[in-house]
Amino acid sequence: MLNRRALLASIASTGIGTALFQRSVAGAMVSSNEISIESIRQAEWITGVELTDDERNEILNSVSRTGEAMEQLRQVKLTYNTPMAIQFAPTVSTIELAELDRTSQTRQSVVIELPKSEEQIAFLPVHQLAWLIRTQKISSLELTKIYLRRLKKYGDMLRSVVTLTEEVALQQAARADSEISKGWYRGPLHGIPWGAKDLIAVEGYPTTWGLPQFKDRELEGTATVATRLEEAGAVLVAKLSLGAIAMGDKWFGGMTRSPWNPRIGSSGSSAGSASAVVAGLVGFALGSETLGSIISPSVRCGASALRPTFGRVSRDRCMPLCWSLDKIGPIARSMEDCAFIFNAIHGRDDRDNTAGSYAFQWPSKQSLKKIKIGYAKRRNTPDSDRKDLQILKSMGCELVELSLPRSLPFSAMFSIIDVEASTVFDAMIRENDMEGFNRWEQNFRAAQYVSAVDYVRVQRARSLLISEFNQAISGVDFIINLNDLVQTNFTGHPSVVMPIGYRERNSVRTPTPVVLSGHLNDDERLLAFADAFQAKVTAHQEHPELDKWLDLYNSEELDISEGAKDN
Repeated sequence: MLNRRALLASIASTGIGTALFQRSVAGAMVSSNEISIESIRQAEWITGVELTDDERNEILNSVSRTGEAMEQLRQVKLTYNTPMAIQFAPTVSTIELAELDRTSQTRQSVVIELPKSEEQIAFLPVHQLAWLIRTQKISSLELTKIYLRRLKKYGDMLRSVVTLTEEVALQQAARADSEISKGWYRGPLHGIPWGAKDLIAVEGYPTTWGLPQFKDRELEGTATVATRLEEAGAVLVAKLSLGAIAMGDKWFGGMTRSPWNPRIGSSGSSAGSASAVVAGLVGFALGSETLGSIISPSVRCGASALRPTFGRVSRDRCMPLCWSLDKIGPIARSMEDCAFIFNAIHGRDDRDNTAGSYAFQWPSKQSLKKIKIGYAKRRNTPDSDRKDLQILKSMGCELVELSLPRSLPFSAMFSIIDVEASTVFDAMIRENDMEGFNRWEQNFRAAQYVSAVDYVRVQRARSLLISEFNQAISGVDFIINLNDLVQTNFTGHPSVVMPIGYRERNSVRTPTPVVLSGHLNDDERLLAFADAFQAKVTAHQEHPELDKWLDLYNSEELDISEGAKDN
């Protein structure tokens, strides 16, 4: 039996009747579960359109032919790793490189004493942990065991851990120690424990996507990003929670919590990645973003993160939600850490045709002189009271007022996600196997009514948005706190986020963020500038006090607001 979308496409192709009539025909056919002349007559009565017998037969024949073709198509096995033949690519002029130099080092010399407590060690940024490991002041195995203990201690309270990968972690850590002791140092990530958002496949462990249906499912093969981190010497300690099918912070294990205030959610959908990093349960993590899923939880939890330019990082064997929007990026405790991670994972991949190899060097040698920053005035806050702008001025930046394009109907563009995602999960939708889908269930059902013509039209409008956005920011190097999350996700521009301070109410602290966005493929310069900006603040060096919350959790007195806003 044809679904409503296929019926609509087939009926519309005849050119007979209005759009309302065509939808009514489809509705009548679906409700009666058969395709017949009577179904068409019912639609005529609803819409007031009267057809001839020849026109009724033409529609009937067209729908029947389409039905047979679609039934044949459904017999073709399309795995979750089968992409669309048409790929989105933002307009970029950067020349691809034949080979990448992934060599990186810390921005400046790092010399620190080994902290006395495990907690102090756990909250160190990667660039400091790297120095301790390289100089063998602490072994990767010791550091890995510290994080495993913290994952076991706090993971249940925060609901940030789906699966511990303890066996492989201990093996990778021992290998890292052996290599370093023999003088083979792979770089700043060598021996550093990390966590993968649980839509990143790792062979030998479940990859659940936050769904109860996939709770014990193991996928074949390991994602390219995880393989590249292993090649860099990083140690995988956990698969971290995500909102079901990358929506919000609720998964089959409950609501992932903010480490600053576990009574609220950590936001999503890279919920566990941001929560675990800020809680000191991992050295760093990978997240993914389609429309806010790296930036939003990093804002809520106070992490430092990069959402790269679309097409810089492979999505191979990472859950597809929307092929033309999905991006993978690092979540860490400093912008420099994000640069190390990005340097290890970016670049061309034969398994993801959108991924390209473009220049990236760390430390960056690009000039940060005479920087112009686009911003917007706030109605109730003078520029002199804004900490973000005062820091920029202290750095010698020129502030330029600008506004971003907002004339296009973004609500229509959201249908891109719904249509592509409902295609990914079409089999489950047809079988009505949508337990734990969060709000996706209604989105997927509604997406069945979006025509192919409308989908192409909205993608064309997206081209206009890219052109308008590039024009709007053409006179500046970066933009700051311009509420550009929707625009930059649809245009493919890179963004970074970091905490700049905290608000406190009733002894509960809430991070306040800075979001910077840059030009397409200007990820290196964006990270370099963000790193320089972060050197002017200390908010990223602070960390939450978890034990007071753990006591409440263990005594079952932690009052959780399950109604916390999803993002």
